[in-house]
Amino acid sequence: MDTTKTLLETQAQEIRAELARLNELLRERGDYGYGTGDPAVYQWEFNLALRERYEQRLAQIERAMARLEKGQYGVCEECGARIEPERLEAVPYTTLCITCARKLV
Repeated sequence: MDTTKTLLETQAQEIRAELARLNELLRERGDYGYGTGDPAVYQWEFNLALRERYEQRLAQIERAMARLEKGQYGVCEECGARIEPERLEAVPYTTLCITCARKLV
């Protein structure tokens, strides 16, 4: 579990760094004026969506780290079964087994 904790902490640290970079980029907006067509507007909105995605991922990682601390890591939140090791290796912040995750799609 120490390697899992290290992996999750590393991923969280990388995401925090990327969030800081995106927040810096989001300080400047393009011109939203009618008919101006400023390409910076598209880039700004893209960065905003990217930041939201990173924030969601960070929340998932922090949730997984909390479950690790409580001894609940690797147990499906939905059905209580063990999460497949291959799934945890691919998506270490998951809280659902593959069967329960498929039900959400």
